[in-house]
Amino acid sequence: MGKEKEIETQKSGWLTGLKAEFAKIIWPTKEQLAKETTAVVVVSVILGVIIALLDFVIQYGVDFLVNL
Repeated sequence: MGKEKEIETQKSGWLTGLKAEFAKIIWPTKEQLAKETTAVVVVSVILGVIIALLDFVIQYGVDFLVNL
């Protein structure tokens, strides 16, 4: 029976700690969220275009070398 109380105390302590950690969370405002989402989308599109261009250039270069 002592072990059951110890387990219950551990669960209680864990839940208390979890609640304390959730209280520390600072959620972004809608404006911050919109700005950050826009930044992520823009950077993703730009990187996608750069990778696509590099892929095209490398593919063209390999094809050129193979057809020599």
